[in-house]
Amino acid sequence: MSELDRRHNSDVVVETLCPGGKRVIDVGCGDGSLVSLMAERGADVLGVECSPRQLAKARARPNLANAEIVEGIAQKLPVASFSADAVVFFNSLHHIPVPDMAAALAEAARALKPGGLVYISEPLPEGPFFGVCRPIDDETIVRAAALEAIRTADHWGLRADSEFRYLHTIRMESYEAFREKVISANAEREALFERMDTQMRQLFASAARGDGDGHFLFDQPMRVNLLRKPIA
Repeated sequence: MSELDRRHNSDVVVETLCPGGKRVIDVGCGDGSLVSLMAERGADVLGVECSPRQLAKARARPNLANAEIVEGIAQKLPVASFSADAVVFFNSLHHIPVPDMAAALAEAARALKPGGLVYISEPLPEGPFFGVCRPIDDETIVRAAALEAIRTADHWGLRADSEFRYLHTIRMESYEAFREKVISANAEREALFERMDTQMRQLFASAARGDGDGHFLFDQPMRVNLLRKPIA
């Protein structure tokens, strides 16, 4: 793996989008942490999520006047056309069924104002954290499919703006917290964790590095693709 700058995911999103005063749609918003972050930075944010487990977590967060969480899917966003300055897929594009990835990007293009930006953050299929998750769900193929969808986004009215990579460090308090994080994205993984409990605990412990404070750290290489809706 080539040397990458070490950066934090949330810092990259904020520095790239400069969300203050913008209307942002977070597609596959998970537990709502990014929605809250961008709202705190002055954005008007709509989080869209389809997982009941994740929706419950997102809706349990403190209410912010400029943030809203709704149930929905990327292929049919519950928003008006030309209404958003930015659409974010934060580690979520590869979770969309492969045949529907193109439709999700087409919906993002529909929702954007001319000149608006699609921010797509995807974990690369490499590194310690990917290695720990791989026995539960090997996402190599779906992550490659997500990149292919990005590469063909011009068919849906989006143009490649830029692409960059960095190294994000994932900090986990415990194996149980890791397990919950992985299951939250897909409840079907719970049975696999139960079946492979001993193996997964050993893999988790061997792949992590400590921070000196009892936490477990994993490096995860990231790729960000920015797509822009042309003004004319």
